[in-house]
Amino acid sequence: MVMRYVVQTAVLVCLGAMLSQGAEAFDEPPVSLTGIFESASAGANGQAAPAPEKSGDCSRNIFHRLGAAYVEDAQPPDPNAPTPARRGLGTPLDSPAFPSAEWQLGGVSYPIGAPDENSQYPLEKALGCTVFGLWMKRHRIEMFGWLNAAANLSTSHFTNYPLAYQVRPNRVELNQAVLNIQRIVDTVQTDHLDWGFDISALYGYDYHFTTMKGVFSNQLLNNSSAYAALPGRTYGADPMLFYADIYVPWVAEGMVVRVGRWLSLPDIEAQFSPNNYLVTHSILYTADPYTQMGVLTTTRLNAQWTVQLGVHGSDDTAVWNRSARPTLQACVRWVSVSDDDMLYPCINSFNRDDYHYDNLQMYAATWGHRFSPHFHILTEAYWMYARGIPGYGPGGTPGVAGSSPYSGKAGEFGIVNYMNFELSGADMVSFRNEFYNDEKGQRTGYATRYSEHTVGLTHWVSQDLEIRPELRYDHSYDLPAYDKGRRDYQLVAVIDAIVHY
Repeated sequence: MVMRYVVQTAVLVCLGAMLSQGAEAFDEPPVSLTGIFESASAGANGQAAPAPEKSGDCSRNIFHRLGAAYVEDAQPPDPNAPTPARRGLGTPLDSPAFPSAEWQLGGVSYPIGAPDENSQYPLEKALGCTVFGLWMKRHRIEMFGWLNAAANLSTSHFTNYPLAYQVRPNRVELNQAVLNIQRIVDTVQTDHLDWGFDISALYGYDYHFTTMKGVFSNQLLNNSSAYAALPGRTYGADPMLFYADIYVPWVAEGMVVRVGRWLSLPDIEAQFSPNNYLVTHSILYTADPYTQMGVLTTTRLNAQWTVQLGVHGSDDTAVWNRSARPTLQACVRWVSVSDDDMLYPCINSFNRDDYHYDNLQMYAATWGHRFSPHFHILTEAYWMYARGIPGYGPGGTPGVAGSSPYSGKAGEFGIVNYMNFELSGADMVSFRNEFYNDEKGQRTGYATRYSEHTVGLTHWVSQDLEIRPELRYDHSYDLPAYDKGRRDYQLVAVIDAIVHY
């Protein structure tokens, strides 16, 4: 139902945009896909290709402009395009091929002083001639999204968990259909306050991991089945982000105040598919918090130092839910003058309460090092625990998670390393290696040590299409933890595609 709502909303936006242009938009000849792509075929035949049709040609209807936008995005980028102004250090990484040009910093769209470098995707281009599109452009509001589907082949038959998000083995899955509407604060300028917001809605299988208790959570928490790889409905919806930003340039070298629901700060990985180096996620990421809700401040002290302080309602819990507990968040990020190193230690969650839903105590740190513009590493380690968890006190059955008649403390720790190589402006390869110890099995269901090794390639067909094949091997050392406790190893091949619109 929600997926139909998202699709219907997109269709209504397009129809409304067409109507806003006047009835003459419908008097044009039918749109010809052959006409849209004729320049590409002419080039392939050695003929002089006609000038490509422009997505900004307001004499054409919205569907023609949409097709033209995809054609334009398939062309090589302009090497003479001006570089946006920024304050402070330069961009350390190439994007593409890497998912981002910036060192990691959660809680803000871009590090303070860095410009908004989001590409204008086809939907925005197609809407550009309409009253709605012109209004969005005037107010710097962006609307875009993507569709992400993946297929996997696995040695497991019942479940791939704790591999994520491709939990169901040997099938094709719709992971994410996402619509983003946002305005990013301008933190390059220092002479006036600025405001921003983000509303990002997700539909797909990945909602199993992103759901926040108190926000559409009944579709997951109240729909359990013993025969499902994960509890909840197979596909669901999650308004993953909804927050407002205020940028205050006069506090230190700029401060952003965020109020609402944001992504958990310290992770290398992210919930949204295009922001990741690989298709699958590390076990560290699978087991840790995903989103938080509250108030967060991010303050740039200078070009090298940024500090973050916030209060949220505990992990993956809405502040209005009875499971919420006031929780401190504090992080600091340092970047070297050369831009070759980044260190980001973080108290992601700290309070004195016992376990309620996902009330974790989490301490994490990420280090990044750039060997060259084409090769860098990212390493993350964390320690998590929770107090007073039912079933995790003394007297339980050895090796059986949650079997104690008493409540107690359970913890886990791990480390993951990414090695990322840029092969060309359109290709990158990542190697991920990790070790994880779920000491009592509270996060994965098995009290065991794990290792995981993954290699994956990202190929950008254009800025609107990514294809990512991947091969992954997992092993559990103390108990068979794969395929619902049937095996102590798992080998999975995955390929996905991300289509931006």
